[in-house]
Amino acid sequence: MAALATAAQFRKERAEVKSAIARSEMTIFDAINDHRESIRRMRVVELLAAVPGIGKSRAANIMERRAISPTRRIGGLGPLQLMALRKELAVGKTDPVRGNLIVLSGPGGVGKSTITSSLRGDPRFWVSVSATTREPRANEKEGVDYFFYSEEKFQTMIDAGEFLEWAEFAGSRYGTPRIPVDEWRNVGKHVILEIEIDGARQVRRSDSTSRSVFIAPPDWDELVRRLTSRGTDSPDRRAARLALAQAEMAAASEFDFTLVNDQVDTLIARLIPLATA
Repeated sequence: MAALATAAQFRKERAEVKSAIARSEMTIFDAINDHRESIRRMRVVELLAAVPGIGKSRAANIMERRAISPTRRIGGLGPLQLMALRKELAVGKTDPVRGNLIVLSGPGGVGKSTITSSLRGDPRFWVSVSATTREPRANEKEGVDYFFYSEEKFQTMIDAGEFLEWAEFAGSRYGTPRIPVDEWRNVGKHVILEIEIDGARQVRRSDSTSRSVFIAPPDWDELVRRLTSRGTDSPDRRAARLALAQAEMAAASEFDFTLVNDQVDTLIARLIPLATA
């Protein structure tokens, strides 16, 4: 019963979107940025067919000409495919507004990864994927968790200025490739970077338009509790983590905004207006 009710709701929402497109009350790119699951699961060709003057036959031709699979769903569109569709339809005859670059940083244990995980499902954002020279772990996927590069390729990219930021940690190098960030921003997505303090400083130097957000704990005692709760850490390791956290907390004044992570949902509600304005 619940599944049938959900399916009916999905059909209703999709019909409303297609009707609004047919009446020119919204564009397909408004629909592509719709966060509802019913729209994210919709096939791109259905959306195209709803555009006045296109229809099913021309929609299929557009998909073939732009090398987009006829089964591709809206939530699976990549930046190059989005750009191809914008060129095909020439919406407004102008390029899309470039997305913002938002840098999230703060001390270890403050909850940055939880925040970015929550934003991954929002179609307005793309969470950047870092590159590393370390070997992938068993559960990690190329292009999802990291881009796994050889030392030679990583160095070549450094020499060519292809990283927004990079650093070395525990014998491996980590960095943010510039090209995918630019691709997603060029199709209007707001890009989220979750990086360390030094990386945030590098991004500020390389892109003055970036917006930096410091994620702070509710108080120092709470951060200490989170950092010392790992039973596997030695006393020396715990002391090192706390010392690093103190240094990271001292950098808060360098950022454009500071948000306290007292509750993830509340923080995200405050973050989104800063990121999208």
